[in-house]
Amino acid sequence: MATFKKTNTKLFSKPSQKLTPDTEYWKKLGVPVLLKEFGAIDYVDFSPLEPNYFAVTCSVRVQVYSALTKQPVKNLNKFRETAYGGSFRSDGLLLCAGGQESLVRLFDVESKSLLRVFRGHSSAVHRCFFTSDKTHVASFSDDKTVALWDVPSENKLHTFTGHDDYVRAGAVSPVSPTTVLSGCYDRQVRMFDARTSSDPVFIVDHGAPVESVLFLPSGGIFVSAGGTEVRVWDALTGGRLLARLCQHHKTVTCLCLASDGRRLLSGSLDRHVKVYDVSTYRPVHTIDYTSPVLSLAVSQRDATVVAGTVDGLVSIRRREEGPAPAAARRKKVMYRNVGDFLPSNNLAQDTILSASNKIIVPHQTKVKETKYDAHLRKFEYSKALDSVLVPYVVNKTPHVTVALFQELSRRRGLGNALAGRDGKSLSSILRFIIRYIGDYRFTRVLIVVADTLLDIYGDYLSDVGPEACQLFVRLAKKLREEEELTDTLLSLQGAMEMLLAGSMAGDGNTEEAKPTTLQPSDTARQNFVISVS
Repeated sequence: MATFKKTNTKLFSKPSQKLTPDTEYWKKLGVPVLLKEFGAIDYVDFSPLEPNYFAVTCSVRVQVYSALTKQPVKNLNKFRETAYGGSFRSDGLLLCAGGQESLVRLFDVESKSLLRVFRGHSSAVHRCFFTSDKTHVASFSDDKTVALWDVPSENKLHTFTGHDDYVRAGAVSPVSPTTVLSGCYDRQVRMFDARTSSDPVFIVDHGAPVESVLFLPSGGIFVSAGGTEVRVWDALTGGRLLARLCQHHKTVTCLCLASDGRRLLSGSLDRHVKVYDVSTYRPVHTIDYTSPVLSLAVSQRDATVVAGTVDGLVSIRRREEGPAPAAARRKKVMYRNVGDFLPSNNLAQDTILSASNKIIVPHQTKVKETKYDAHLRKFEYSKALDSVLVPYVVNKTPHVTVALFQELSRRRGLGNALAGRDGKSLSSILRFIIRYIGDYRFTRVLIVVADTLLDIYGDYLSDVGPEACQLFVRLAKKLREEEELTDTLLSLQGAMEMLLAGSMAGDGNTEEAKPTTLQPSDTARQNFVISVS
């Protein structure tokens, strides 16, 4: 008896991902280790000193972790309210952090001692950084100001004003200790220089509330993030826009550099981290996370990538260098030694068995039959269709439902599966058709299903219920929209062919171009619209 051939649900093969050196490089990051903190992870920063500890600012403390052991080694908890933006100095000996108390605190990392407290802001300080000369601290506050502090004397040197909203992002120039950059919720990025005055050197409009700003290592280019965009600006020409990176579909919350400044990383609430090539500003890789990303940091030589999430998780990924162990590379195949239990009537075979005393048989894995294939085996077409119209299959794997429609059509059982349905089951079929008939992968099959439905229920629309009647009207409207879209595309194609033909004639090319024509919409679709109307 011939074996039953299961339904082919692999209608559309996914294109293979292009393997690039960046893909191979970033895929060497191992399985993430997750640490749970109390509250959202506001900021993450790596120490430049070996062994490259990283500071996690969360709740009312700043915890310093070891990237090797994933355990906290220091706990800076001199805060009464929420701490923000703990960042290391370039020598890794000191750490500054803001907070909800409107103060900027300076800690000795080794002894955990509180060395300085800078007072002067009237609202929360969300970001603070050491300048390149190591003797000043720049702070960015919700009181709409930016302040520059002197570490030895604990005095405020400059106050920069002009913003109209919370200043939640900031950066200091890597080449100039007097230049700071501020990003505000008023959608502006301002550059200040302490050598001139409190007025900004220039102002650029990001177009959305600014969540993060960052200088590139040269100091002549800076990056701003806010909304769903990352924008690159030229600081030497007064803030000329160089590039717009629109790879996220939710708010971009953090920026950082990697690979010695050759790669830019952006984290977003869409749970993705995008990696860009700084030379071309094109995305080269994507790192996925299970929760919205709030903060991001990369250690030297890209050995460790740490991301902080909204739900208080710290994700630590360490780079896996060297070849995989032999046990991991070895193909796992189960074998059974059954030589001692198999009888044989062949003398030669018996001789071979006596010499080796075993036969190696590969272990067979039984394939589980799906519900719709079980119904198809029994010619229960209606039940097979019901099994693929459940919400999980419709929402997650619509190609399975379309594959079954195609299989029923091939078996000439589509009419039997669709006939004799009540208003509720008929409505579920119509909703599926309305939802996916515009998808170019499913259009041809669903047009046949719609025609069959109309043939069966066209003369009895008043008997199928008001909900199904409304869905038939919605389907007709959907098909009209698809026809209008097709006409628009055909008009656009004609205009493009005229432009291309004119450019080829101007170049002196006498060879006639052979335009490709789009096929008009299926006549069955037009007949369906006319019939329902």
